[in-house]
Amino acid sequence: MTQLLALILQAPGPRPAGPAPGATPPIFGYIPIIIFFLIAVAVPFALLGLSKLLQRKVYGREKLMPYECGVEPIGDARERFSVRFYIVAMLFLVFDVETIFLFPWAIIYDKLALFGLVEMLLFIGILVVGYYYAWRKGALEWA
Repeated sequence: MTQLLALILQAPGPRPAGPAPGATPPIFGYIPIIIFFLIAVAVPFALLGLSKLLQRKVYGREKLMPYECGVEPIGDARERFSVRFYIVAMLFLVFDVETIFLFPWAIIYDKLALFGLVEMLLFIGILVVGYYYAWRKGALEWA
């Protein structure tokens, strides 16, 4: 009992209500973040304004024409495209999406061991057969 009483008497009293001497108020910790935010907002506006001041203001007929992938925009807007264009686009999408499956396999390759290697070789083999089939049918011929 006397030991408990001695511990209670030695315990420090209540702390004062103000900040500790030498401590900065917590609001000052946000000043670097605010400065960084202001710089991040000011730099794009400054660069856009600078480019607006330095740009050449020479406009001609060719400069004002719409540009569409190197093709002259003269003619009917409802021009027909060859079906080969769409076939090549679809083949690109199909095979491109299929190869996305290589990424997760590469991430866990060490866990899959020999089984994963065989499965991926089979998968790539099917893709190669698909490419060969499309090539032999002439689907990859542009003209």
